[in-house]
Amino acid sequence: MSAVLDAMQRRYATKAYDTSKKVSADDLHTILEAMRLAPSSFGLQPWKFIVVENTETREQLKANSRGQPQVTDASHLIVLAVKKAITEADVDAYMQSVASTRNMPIEALAEYKWMIIGTVGSRDEASMHAWNAKQAYIALGIWILTAAQLHIDATPMEGFDASKYDEVLGLGDYTTAVIMPIGYRAESDQSQHYAKVRFSAEQIVEYK
Repeated sequence: MSAVLDAMQRRYATKAYDTSKKVSADDLHTILEAMRLAPSSFGLQPWKFIVVENTETREQLKANSRGQPQVTDASHLIVLAVKKAITEADVDAYMQSVASTRNMPIEALAEYKWMIIGTVGSRDEASMHAWNAKQAYIALGIWILTAAQLHIDATPMEGFDASKYDEVLGLGDYTTAVIMPIGYRAESDQSQHYAKVRFSAEQIVEYK
């Protein structure tokens, strides 16, 4: 079995963390860099990754996460927030980044810019949030796989009050999409011993 499949077989949504074990700065950097390099539609990267380190802040977030202990007990809590809207100014900033990175004139990107604006500008608030959240889940998938390959445990979570998270973290133009505590499983967490339940490849993979 490949290292990737071994890692995915080992991982599970961790229910209890060993509070005495901490993720190293190097491993945290690797996870954040993998997320930063994640693909997004048009390359717009409509996200922000917030590493919540303050103990009191994490307690406030736990109170708005149905009291789930992973929020405070894991080594780190990472909040993946997305933009509430994508404006022409956001697209212009991205075009400037493309031009600078690829050493090309900004004028050469005019057609691409207006194609993007034509796509995102037609979306209402609800549609924009749903679209940006889809981008967030691409980063989330890479986040999960990277952590698994580093033998770092994780719990992707949606069970929280996003508006309260936004308020506590002062997110402004962003809103919380998904959160993931990361750390190391506690020996007492019986969930780690459960057999992984997945449909067979024959049931879910088709070749046409």
